[in-house]
Amino acid sequence: MEHKQTINFGAGPAKLPQPVLRQAQKELLHYRDTGISVLEMSHRSSDFARILNTTTDLLKELLDIPDNYKVLLLQGGGCGQFSAVPLNLIGLKEDRRADYLVTGNWSAAAAKEAEKYGKINIVHPKLDSYTKIPDSGCWTLNPSASYLYYCSNETVHGVEYNFIPETNGPVLVCDMSSNFLSRPVDVSKFGLIFAGAQKNVGCAGVTVVIVREDLLGHSMKECPVILDYKTQADMNSLYNTPPCFSIYIMGLVLEWIKNNGGSVAMELLNKQKSTRIYDVISASNGFYVCPVEEACRSRMNVTFHIGNKEGDKTLEKKFLDGATQRGMMSLKGHRSVGGMRASLYNAVTLEEAEALASYMKEFQKGQQ
Repeated sequence: MEHKQTINFGAGPAKLPQPVLRQAQKELLHYRDTGISVLEMSHRSSDFARILNTTTDLLKELLDIPDNYKVLLLQGGGCGQFSAVPLNLIGLKEDRRADYLVTGNWSAAAAKEAEKYGKINIVHPKLDSYTKIPDSGCWTLNPSASYLYYCSNETVHGVEYNFIPETNGPVLVCDMSSNFLSRPVDVSKFGLIFAGAQKNVGCAGVTVVIVREDLLGHSMKECPVILDYKTQADMNSLYNTPPCFSIYIMGLVLEWIKNNGGSVAMELLNKQKSTRIYDVISASNGFYVCPVEEACRSRMNVTFHIGNKEGDKTLEKKFLDGATQRGMMSLKGHRSVGGMRASLYNAVTLEEAEALASYMKEFQKGQQ
């Protein structure tokens, strides 16, 4: 059966590599020699143990995770971790204080959730709009904070850190949901990293947590057992039934990343893809406008307006209609900011990014 070619620029759940989908299709009814689907498989079985351990081992290999870190594969997504992080870590010091960098919707939501569990300090003056990362010279870090939290890539606004913040003592915590394994990262600089899989490393349903061992066992008594990192680490992520099929898909995606050069190759590819789009924006004489300061423009989520900096609604609708006709989907910006958003995660090819760049040039030419 013929399917029309679609280019998926969705922000998450996002495109999966074609080889991964074909492998999952091939094994859907009968996984290896088990005679059953992974969807039917007991999470206590030796077959699933191999899937889980293989996936975890691939994460350790691809990120060069030090031996004194635990890798957990959990449920609840990034939003679950907005609660789990303070519940597990804010009690590292008696004052129950934490520092937060707020540079977009997701870090703002995380800070708001954390206020339920301790005293939260936003380390910089409040931003009028999420279009930049405040200069570290204006940060007021609390040396008695249990941790400093930030989101390395804000999917809604298209703001990405190109540096690792210095905490001067407190544990560093990072939400890497939307740029996880899109580039190399020095895990040893972090106390905890978490990431939803559904953007760069898999499908929805599983959340990766990488936590340093000395941070386990400090949860608040109010912490639900399912969110307790120590409990999950002690049980190898099997305290409760894990998202088995999502873990299986993640394993296939990680194998694909490994076979295609790992995080170094992903970084090169992602720079090439995003440069194609940003170059069109820069050369458009204001027809396309990216509101984000150039130094922190995301390689994962390219946000822009059409016609002017607020966006011409008629032009933007026309652009989306034309994109749909060309098989390009999910280019509409987040409802809170409008405009356009092209998400260029690992599975999006250079050819697909170039197709969008060509359409953008064609569309502009057609309006002049």
